[in-house]
Amino acid sequence: MTRGRLAWWTSAAVVGLAALFVAAWTLTACSGSAASQVDYVVDGPLVTYNTNTVVGAASAGAQAFARTLIGFGYHGPDGQVVADRDFGSVSVVSGAPLALDYQIADNAVYSDGKPVTCDDLVLAWAAQSGRFAGFDAATQAGYADIANVDCIPGQKKARVTFAPDRGIVDYNQLFGATSLMPSHVIADQLNADVTTALLGNNAPAVAQIAKLWNSTWDLKPGLDLKRFPSSGPYRIESILDGGAVVLVANDRWWGPKPITKRITVWPQGPDIQDRVNSRSVDVVDVAAGSSGALATPDGYERSDGPSAGIEQLIFALRGPLADPKARRAFAMCTPRDMIAHDAGVPIANSRLDPATDDAVSAGDGAADAAKFAKPDPAAARDALGGAPTTVRIGYQGPNARLAVTVGQITKSCAPAGITVSDVALDTSGPQALKDGKIDVLIASTGGATGSGSTGSSAIDAYDLHSGNGNNLSGYANPQVDGVISGLAVSADAAERVRLLAEAAPVLWGDMPTLPLYRQQRTLLMSKRMYAVSKNPTRWGAGWNMDRWASVQ
Repeated sequence: MTRGRLAWWTSAAVVGLAALFVAAWTLTACSGSAASQVDYVVDGPLVTYNTNTVVGAASAGAQAFARTLIGFGYHGPDGQVVADRDFGSVSVVSGAPLALDYQIADNAVYSDGKPVTCDDLVLAWAAQSGRFAGFDAATQAGYADIANVDCIPGQKKARVTFAPDRGIVDYNQLFGATSLMPSHVIADQLNADVTTALLGNNAPAVAQIAKLWNSTWDLKPGLDLKRFPSSGPYRIESILDGGAVVLVANDRWWGPKPITKRITVWPQGPDIQDRVNSRSVDVVDVAAGSSGALATPDGYERSDGPSAGIEQLIFALRGPLADPKARRAFAMCTPRDMIAHDAGVPIANSRLDPATDDAVSAGDGAADAAKFAKPDPAAARDALGGAPTTVRIGYQGPNARLAVTVGQITKSCAPAGITVSDVALDTSGPQALKDGKIDVLIASTGGATGSGSTGSSAIDAYDLHSGNGNNLSGYANPQVDGVISGLAVSADAAERVRLLAEAAPVLWGDMPTLPLYRQQRTLLMSKRMYAVSKNPTRWGAGWNMDRWASVQ
C-alpha cells in the first residue's frame, strides 16, 4: 500500500477513468441492458450506519456504505486512496506544521436536501481525536494529531492544522468514505450548533453530542430514515428482517448516476451456498473459508486473494489470561503453523506492519516469534506450572474456518492442561470481549469479521496504542505507543524497520495479540456482473458499487 502523498493524486484519474470506461463498455459491448437490482453478500452484520464506532468498524458496514457516505477519498482495488473529486478537494498549505485546506464541492448535498459542510469534518475530528469524552470511536489514528480545525459553521471550506512535528504521512486516510457523518442530524435533535459546542469544548453539550454520535445511526427495522441521509450515489431505503440493507439510487446525488438502481446488501449467513446455487445472489465478498468449501457453480466466477488484515487471537487482559505468562503459554500451544497451512498462506508475524507486506518481518518479530511458530504443549504446561486453565474463544459466527481453528487450538492445547470452550457469537465480537463474555476473540484487524484494514499499516498499528477504541485488549505500553506514534510520521524505510524491530520483542513478551495469518478473501460473482473487483481493505468490493452492472 502506498505510503507516499503523491500517489493519492496521480492514481485518481487513472482509476476513475478506468471505472467509467468499464461501465460504458459493459452497456455497449453486451447485447442486454443493466438489471435494476443486485444482491450483494458481505462478511458480517450490518449493525450501524456509523462505521467509525468500535462495533461499526468491526462490522461489514464499510463494505455496504462506501458509496452512501462518501468523503474526500475512497480506497481503490489495490487499497490505494483515490481522491474523490465529486466530493471535493484537498490542498497542502504548509508542510511544517502540516496544514491542509479541505474544499467541499459547492453542489454537495445530502439526500435530505441539507448541504454537506465543514461541520461534518469538525464532528469527525472531534469524535476520533480522543480529546472529547464519551465518543466510542474505533481509532484516533491521525485525528489525534490534528491541532485544530478552522470551520465557520455552515461553510464548505475548512483548514486542518496538525501539531508541530506530527505531519501524518498517510493524511489522505482522513475524512474519507464512511468517516463523515451528517452533523446536522445531531444538531436537529439537540436544536443546537454542534460545531460551536465542539470547538468551544462545551462539556455538557459535548456529552450529548457524543451519546448521539454513538447510537443515533444504529440499524434496525422501522428506523427513522430522516436520520440516515446519504452524501453519495446511494441512500438507504429500508432494513429487511434478518438485517439486510436495501440501497437505492440517491436522486439528489450530483455526480455520475449509479448504473444499478437498487443494491440489497446481505449479512453473511449459513445459506450462502444455497443462494448461489439458486442464482439469487450476484456478488459474495467474504473471508475465504468462512462459508466452508464454497462451490462455484456454472454462471459464476471466483477470485481469491489476500486482504491487508491479519487474522489473529485478541486476548482479554483479565481473567485466565491476565498474566502475560498465561498468554505466552497459550500462544505456545497454539498450532500457528497448522492454522496458517490450512488457510493456504504463511504464518504472519507482524503486528505493526500488517497492511503492507510480510517481507520486513525479519525486523518485525520473526526471531522473537520463532518459538511460537509450532505448538509446544509441554512448554506451555511448564509455563503454567501445571495448573489447569479454561479459556473461552469467541468469533463472529457462522464461520466454518474459524470453527476449525478453534478445534485445532482445543486439541493442541489440551495436553498443556488448557481446556478451550468454543463460543460462536451472534453479537459483536469486540463487545463480547469488552463485556467479559469471552477470553479470546479470533478476528482480523480491529476485531473485524472482514479485512478490517484501512490499507495503511501506520493507521492499522493504532489497534495496539493505549486509549484506542479498537485496542480491544486494553493493552498499554509507553514504548510501543512511541513506536506507533513514530511510524505514523515516518516515510523513511530504514527508520520504520528500526521502529518495528524495537517494538517486536516487547509485543512478543507482553502478547496482547497473537497473529496467525493474512486473512484471505473470496470474491464470487455472477458472470453477468461487470466492474466488480476485489479490494484488500475493510471497504471491500463495495468501493465502486455505483459502477456495477448486471447485464441481462
